[in-house]
Amino acid sequence: MSFLLKLLRKLFGLSKPSVALKPDPVKDTSIEPTYRSVNRVLNIVYNPTMNAATGEKLTDQSGWQNPDDLAVGFSSDILQTSHGMARYEIVERIEVDAFPVLKDGFRYAPSLYLDALHGVTPPHQPYDVDYAAILEEFNIVERIENDEIDEVWVFAFPYGGFHESVMAGKDAFWCNAHPLENTNHISRRFIIMGFSYERGVGEMLESFGHRLESMMEKTFSKKHGEANLWERYTRYDKRNPGQAEVGNVHFAPNSERDYDWGNMKEVPSYCDDWLNFPDFKGQLNQVNADDWGNGDIRLHHQWWQKRIPHVAGRQNGIHNNWWQYIMNANEVDI
Repeated sequence: MSFLLKLLRKLFGLSKPSVALKPDPVKDTSIEPTYRSVNRVLNIVYNPTMNAATGEKLTDQSGWQNPDDLAVGFSSDILQTSHGMARYEIVERIEVDAFPVLKDGFRYAPSLYLDALHGVTPPHQPYDVDYAAILEEFNIVERIENDEIDEVWVFAFPYGGFHESVMAGKDAFWCNAHPLENTNHISRRFIIMGFSYERGVGEMLESFGHRLESMMEKTFSKKHGEANLWERYTRYDKRNPGQAEVGNVHFAPNSERDYDWGNMKEVPSYCDDWLNFPDFKGQLNQVNADDWGNGDIRLHHQWWQKRIPHVAGRQNGIHNNWWQYIMNANEVDI
């Protein structure tokens, strides 16, 4: 019987040991459809009462912004600059009538905060907020695991202790800040954005822009030379004379220093050729601050983000719609 079994195995090719086949790598294509990202947001607004007698809230401070107006303006800008590829939905808004707890357990009282804000006393150190307490208080881990939310926005104020953006979850990586400690047990990576309602939508886009940079640097970290399109996208004239492209969050194509978005010096740049992506045409224009808003932070960041690739297809294993990675850290191959 054993001889017959051996003979059958040999005849039918069964004598070779079974081997788990590796899946074929995803091939580059020009027709792979775009994926439109919709991120569900838990929106936490810290808005403590500053005067119990009058009911004045911190958002009532002269010149400060309405967090809800900021959220609407920011969401609208992302939808527009992504060419419809990225959309936000706030699934729950929680307003907190208190200051957040900082990492060492300290919590500001209204009078102490105003003294720090106005320079009467130095702000408390350490500055950092207690992210672990926030995850617990608002049941964020469970909500991420239950697929109820995709990211968290926190609206706070100067000395609130929040990073512009930070990532948590399994294999979390740098997102303009070191990943949150003790969160590797969370099955999905997610981002907590920290916004200040003392500032405007332009500053929110600044925070988001650094998140975008972190996502794309990681996405292209294994690509080199001409295959690293992110490195190409971020070129500016000071660093790459005569080869400027779109620049980065802080440097427009002609910037000489950080935040130099109002520079009127003309330089050659391929920035508008990115609107032709992936079919570059070698379009080279003379550009200066007139092209991106003459120093306005919001206009520059809108201009910069509009050139992010957002079309169908894939090349070198990376989607031609980069917004998939920007919005969902779990899409990034680490």
